[in-house]
Amino acid sequence: MEFPASHSVPWQYLLPSHLLFPYNFIPENYVRWTETPESHIFSADIPGVKKEELRVEVEDSRYLIIRTEAVDESTEPARKFERKFRLPGRVDLDGISAGYEDGVLTVTVPRSLRRGFYIDPADVPESVEFLARAA
Repeated sequence: MEFPASHSVPWQYLLPSHLLFPYNFIPENYVRWTETPESHIFSADIPGVKKEELRVEVEDSRYLIIRTEAVDESTEPARKFERKFRLPGRVDLDGISAGYEDGVLTVTVPRSLRRGFYIDPADVPESVEFLARAA
């Protein structure tokens, strides 16, 4: 079968995708995200990095930043790494925890279990004063 010169087919369309990208191919900066009913868990393989070089920060209460940073100003970290994730809504920012063991960083972001607020009718006084009027 011949293809006309004006309609050449790129080589990547001739090979099956599993030959181009094997199933065990994982990018170097890959971070796994798993979701449980209680929390969101981010885990990253960062071997060869000292625990003191890792930084986990929350920016503007919306973004989780994981990066390596040199402890001493004159040296570079063992491995450069930086990833930024937008946090899902309704998370407990004060409950975020991180652990680093055997080259794997695990960051746990707990969900906020607050579904809204509830006013108990027994707590409402019988007379309510209004301090402002609508114009």
